[in-house]
Amino acid sequence: MRCDAAGAARTLVVALRPKQWMKNLIIFFALLFTVGEAWSPERVGEAAPLVVDAVFAFLLFCVLSGAAYLLNDVADAERDRAHPAKRLRPVASGRLSQPVALATAGALVAVAISLSFLLETSFGWVALSYAALMVAYSAALKRVVLVDVFVIAAGFVLRAVAGAAVLGVPISPWLYICTGLGALVIALGKRRSELVTAGDGAGQQRDSLRGYSVRLIDQLTYVVVPGTLTAYILYALTADNLPDNYAMAITVPFVVYGLMRYLYLVNVRGLGESPEDLLVSDAHLVATVVLWLVASSLVLALFRA
Repeated sequence: MRCDAAGAARTLVVALRPKQWMKNLIIFFALLFTVGEAWSPERVGEAAPLVVDAVFAFLLFCVLSGAAYLLNDVADAERDRAHPAKRLRPVASGRLSQPVALATAGALVAVAISLSFLLETSFGWVALSYAALMVAYSAALKRVVLVDVFVIAAGFVLRAVAGAAVLGVPISPWLYICTGLGALVIALGKRRSELVTAGDGAGQQRDSLRGYSVRLIDQLTYVVVPGTLTAYILYALTADNLPDNYAMAITVPFVVYGLMRYLYLVNVRGLGESPEDLLVSDAHLVATVVLWLVASSLVLALFRA
């Protein structure tokens, strides 16, 4: 009996897709870019509560993300069974029943939203907006061409907004734009990889893929990638919360290389269907992210007044 309970718990954890929770790390952007002045030794007492609030916000969004994946798996169970990898997911394979998945998702959303409002009212409204968006995505929006990738991008932007809301601090609008455009690049790369991998059966695995073509996605990418880079350069050079000496410009090459590396992996290597796997498995991307974080942190620590 105990073994059955442990097995059911493991199955449920797998269905929550903890590997994809790394997307919620965007919540910490506000902590890094907006409140860096609180990291001096004499102000460490002010920084500690901010860190605690950001960590709680991250954990609550992990709970909401897990609930969204459960809803998504229930909505896509039939289509997932036509996919060589997704058919092994707990709901699609039948290891987790749909009623249990829905009940668990509802309970997780209720708990997470309640705690979000207790943590910070404005953060609670952002969390509620994210939950509503994910429900709408699973129910209908994911089947609409172009709208599906914009919803994915909006989810990333809401994560960035949540990080600022829980701390009660502003973030440069350019950072929100960078986040949204960067998420669009990733979402388009994911759709491209799905099209290439599935071939003629793409529409059976995802409704929106019937409206996409590799040529269309490539054309859209040609628009979004330059927009992402331009927005980041403007952010690095003009954001009010950054040093006045334009030192953040030294991080631009990392963003350029990261975008180029991602396009290479998607267009040449045929990867991109699981962006979270790329981020942790490709040594070049890992190194680029680490170097960007180190460079950004040094700029904020050394030059911010």
